Amino acid sequence: MFSISFENQYVTLGEGFFARTRPTPVSDPVLIRFNHDLAEQMNLDMGDAAPDQLAQWFSGNQVPEGAEPLSMVYAGHQFGFYTPRLGDGRAILLGEVIGKEGQNYEIQLKGSGRTVYSRNGDGRSPLGPVLREYLVSEAMYRLGVPTTRALAAVATGDAVYREEVLPGGILTRVASSFVRVGTFEYHARHSDQEGVKKLADYVISRSFPELSDSGNPYLSLLETVVERHACLVAKWMQFGFIHGVMNTDNMSIVGETIDYGPCAFMDGFAINKVFSSIDQQGRYAYDNQPGIALWNLARFAECLVLIIDSEVDAAVEAVRPVLEKFQTLYEKAWMTGMRAKCGFIREAQNANPSQSLLTKELLALMHECSSDFTITFYELSRLSDQADKQDHAFLRQFASRQPVARDWLVKWRTIMSTHGIKQKQRQSQMQCVNPVYIPRNHLIEAAIRRAEDHRDFSAFHELHEVLKTPYAKQKGKQRYQCPPGPGQEVIQTFCGT
Repeated sequence: MFSISFENQYVTLGEGFFARTRPTPVSDPVLIRFNHDLAEQMNLDMGDAAPDQLAQWFSGNQVPEGAEPLSMVYAGHQFGFYTPRLGDGRAILLGEVIGKEGQNYEIQLKGSGRTVYSRNGDGRSPLGPVLREYLVSEAMYRLGVPTTRALAAVATGDAVYREEVLPGGILTRVASSFVRVGTFEYHARHSDQEGVKKLADYVISRSFPELSDSGNPYLSLLETVVERHACLVAKWMQFGFIHGVMNTDNMSIVGETIDYGPCAFMDGFAINKVFSSIDQQGRYAYDNQPGIALWNLARFAECLVLIIDSEVDAAVEAVRPVLEKFQTLYEKAWMTGMRAKCGFIREAQNANPSQSLLTKELLALMHECSSDFTITFYELSRLSDQADKQDHAFLRQFASRQPVARDWLVKWRTIMSTHGIKQKQRQSQMQCVNPVYIPRNHLIEAAIRRAEDHRDFSAFHELHEVLKTPYAKQKGKQRYQCPPGPGQEVIQTFCGT
């Protein structure tokens, strides 16, 4: 029999951190997909559980033995404005497990009904956002970006009422921790020093036990979170990813991408690209993401000031240099990743300003020409050390600016000639960081339309299979590499709440 060996710890924080909440049953749950690979990593005993049984558990109709379902309370700055109480309005934490290699995994149902934090919402999710988050979060994992993951997707058999009537769904997602910056804000803004300390001690114990022995574990926690988010956002940027709603309640303390609402990967590159329908001012545009991450981290630092030092002024002086390191950490992670994408393999030993300049020149040219972000770098990874007919596939991304792009290639090859690395080795290394396939918006939308309109999940399953190996060219899957055709482009994405 399928079983989960829960090792619940969040409940030990006490009722001030959550509300005990049971999922609301649904009428006709059907399992769409179960992530067997993730289940094995989590050390879940599959036994002989049938899809119908999994559907009952991962819809919330049956709560597994040992689970202690709860909804977490948190606050948050949403588009820069503070909201004193948000919380899991449509998510329920079932419990925590320890994986095969000792990792912590928290299991959460998303779309499982009303909680005390739902405000005027119904606590449900349409099917579309469930499929989107499953596809994008698992694609991010395969691309190598820290992220929450999807364990199961279930169709509920019930309608969800938004601007139109939509079929409902529930996502079971997994994180090493669902604690957010907003979780700390909730207690700090209530001047609950003991609550902030209790939460920080829990995070250190569960996620960063190595910090316990540092001189000031709370300052070390800030340093770790700053470094993780500098690297995380740099990773996003290297794939043309836009989170869409980087509120502090959507910022994971452990540095994992969380809350895939109006997110998207760019097709044509634009430095200030916005997809989210609710981001009218472009606060969370592509190029604003590093600055917003730092702004959010400053809010986190404000919370920790309560416990870093008994003297507020001393605490503020302690956190200031930590926050000031963010830009340097981000720039290093960003340029290291972008140099690898451009094939500047030997950069780690000796900084070369010409390589950084050439990288920036390429991005500026891509912005000017709306070059497809993923295809441009993939085609660059395939080029030979000498100009040949294959250059055409790269140059056609630059429309009328092809002469400028050709000049850029001359400078690029000049640098390549100094590396002393064989062409095949260089190409192989570049193709390990430049994917063939990303979860393109029009393909996700097509899969959602087929699922919602026709209850046909074949497009969802096929897209998911392609995205499991994003760096390998797959026979017969060319259309998954292509940008949207006429009438296919998705210019706005939606939250789905």
